[in-house]
Amino acid sequence: MASEAQEQPDSANGESAAAKGGIMLPGLASKMVRRGLLSDAAAQEINKRAMEENRSFFLQCIEQNSIPAQQACELVSEEFGIPFMDIEAMNMELSPLEAIPAQLVEKHYILPLFRRDTRLFIAVGDPSNTTALDEVKFNTGLSVSQVLVDPRKLAVVLEQVLDRDSDVSLTDIVSEEGLDEIDLEAEIEDDGFSAVDLKIDTPIVRFVNKILQDSIRRGASDIHIEPYENKTRIRFRIDGVLHDAINPPKGLVHKIIARLKILSSLDIAERRLPQDGRMKIQFSRNRTIDFRISTMPTLFGEKMVIRVLDTSAANLGLETIGMTDKQLGNYREATSQPHGMILVTGPTGSGKTVSLYSAINMLNITERNISSVEDPVEIYVNGVNQVNVNERIGLTFATVLRAFLRQDPDVLMVGEIRDLETAEIAVKAAQTGHLVLSTLHTNDAPSSLTRLVNMGVAPFNIASSVSLIVAQRLVRRLCDSCRKPVDLPDDVLIRAGFREEDIPNLQVYEAEGCSGCTGGYRGRTGIFEVLPMSDAIAELVMTESSTLEIERQARAEGIRTMRQSGLEKVAQGITTLEEIERVTTD
Repeated sequence: MASEAQEQPDSANGESAAAKGGIMLPGLASKMVRRGLLSDAAAQEINKRAMEENRSFFLQCIEQNSIPAQQACELVSEEFGIPFMDIEAMNMELSPLEAIPAQLVEKHYILPLFRRDTRLFIAVGDPSNTTALDEVKFNTGLSVSQVLVDPRKLAVVLEQVLDRDSDVSLTDIVSEEGLDEIDLEAEIEDDGFSAVDLKIDTPIVRFVNKILQDSIRRGASDIHIEPYENKTRIRFRIDGVLHDAINPPKGLVHKIIARLKILSSLDIAERRLPQDGRMKIQFSRNRTIDFRISTMPTLFGEKMVIRVLDTSAANLGLETIGMTDKQLGNYREATSQPHGMILVTGPTGSGKTVSLYSAINMLNITERNISSVEDPVEIYVNGVNQVNVNERIGLTFATVLRAFLRQDPDVLMVGEIRDLETAEIAVKAAQTGHLVLSTLHTNDAPSSLTRLVNMGVAPFNIASSVSLIVAQRLVRRLCDSCRKPVDLPDDVLIRAGFREEDIPNLQVYEAEGCSGCTGGYRGRTGIFEVLPMSDAIAELVMTESSTLEIERQARAEGIRTMRQSGLEKVAQGITTLEEIERVTTD
């Protein structure tokens, strides 16, 4: 009774604080705030995204990895008064799948678990979806009870169940009689094929469709189709690491690539030069995926890389990208300024675009004119004026920036600063009342400053325009369900960068692997080095000091390296030491 009485005032305080943002938080969100699982600001941000995406607060939390799935599910079970169970413990062979029409299973992401007389128990990942219950009751004539399961585990089990009932698999399609004999070009010409029509039922079309569908279900960011002398290899990049998907017959590769070229409006007859294209495919009523296509002629045929563009990345809040509270505070402060330049640095695939768009999404209000120039635009954002670079017709970064500056912008996003001309225009824009966000390809934050100097930008212009530099990498997150504690020798931990006094209370984990993850990992998070432009660092830039001297000053000011940020995530059980050593140096 005492604990219940004590929680009541906290509830009132939590809800009034939540209401400050203008949107009353749902009961589940308020409960998470009261229990310290989310800050009020984070809950407001998640709730805003959930409403924009027409998704429940709970599913948005899971999608953004805002709190561990287990904790979120336990709270939802308590909130809705329904049991919570681990679906992996169920034997799906005993599931009465015939009780619910297959289209309802796929439409609502539900699964019948067992039946007792006239009552059907169904696994749900979102108990707020009352439409699903109504439709199941109407179609079956049974009473229905919900059982809450982890939505991500449910998605994996559903994929297995749906695949089990489907006669289409990559291996099956490859082995179909006559696949190698199909003349794709002639077939398409005869049938009057439309590039947006995915419903033509031929083996090669089904094979390509299955590749795309599997890449989405497995959370791949890229698909690599690679011809070699004696084989063809198709791989998916999942959480930053490539995994084999299938090795189809060598003679099939040009037919696969021709099909994908047609979908992306490329020239199927041109095999000697690289080509770039895009395609958009609607996989379900509520899910449309963009793909970016790049072809390259190699020794044994054309190689194709397909970038899977997840537009939901544009809706990520700043709280979800993995920064510490101090780093996030510096980033928010810089983005709240009316002018200045924010640089995000790192190699290709380090998450720079997501970090920039997380800030853009926060800045994207009616009162601001936001424009971006990219090569190419990866994420479409409503309310942002986005331009694709096209150097063949003279539409370069510099050309677009000059045009933007004549259109009264408040915020400018430059996909990448590649040359002196672009750098100087961006710097001048930052000095004349515009907030400029851009990327550079450097290894860390201090080297970005010397990189600009080496490009030819005047040091005093750099010191007066750059307000913040963010260097980042992406590391794989450990799967909450199967991570395993591991004991490492003290000397290994010290060599990795941990302090001797931290080791007695340190627990690190290693990847194990289960049906709900890929090799013990699920999803990724960022590790960051966030460097504000202090007076001391500005002075070093003005005197054209070396990267080493700037780095020493950053450490003296308490700026954490990416390695240190990574080790903190190891100590928190978010990732493994192997992951940090894979993407950072000592």
